[in-house]
Amino acid sequence: MSHPDHFALFALPARFAVDEAALEGAHKAVQAKVHPDRFASGTAAERRVAMQWAARANEGYRTLKSPLARAAYLCERAGVPIEAHSNTSMPGAFLVQQLEWRESLDEARRAADQRQLAALYETMAAERARVIGEIADAIDRHADYAAAAKLVRQLMFIEKFGEEARAAAEELAHPREASA
Repeated sequence: MSHPDHFALFALPARFAVDEAALEGAHKAVQAKVHPDRFASGTAAERRVAMQWAARANEGYRTLKSPLARAAYLCERAGVPIEAHSNTSMPGAFLVQQLEWRESLDEARRAADQRQLAALYETMAAERARVIGEIADAIDRHADYAAAAKLVRQLMFIEKFGEEARAAAEELAHPREASA
């Protein structure tokens, strides 16, 4: 396997559903063993290896902490690439939903309507939770990584839209002062 096994590093089962407290504890335990400060008086090779292990532990933790990154990692690990850049096909209903969200976001920005933005964000958050649930089901119950990969691509769009909605809400809450 060309990629490091993040689950093995933290002694966790390779599942989408991750015990976040166990992940946090395992990350701290690994970091305590490999933190570069522990090897400050070691040889250059020991310090370099410690840095590599610490970087691997941090990468693994970030990957497993994020539902999106964890799902993509599990799909790739199972030999099903996400193909986010080359496979952008989406179900028609999802595309219509994206257009409706985009129109609502544009409308809320034009009207400077924070309530409309908040309602849009809640709708988007509910859809995010639904898709994450479907990913968990596809991976953990059915081992259907092809279906999970399609859902991961949808989640990528949802996450990106969520960031745009958050930025719009922030802009309305704290408008930039006009420069003189």
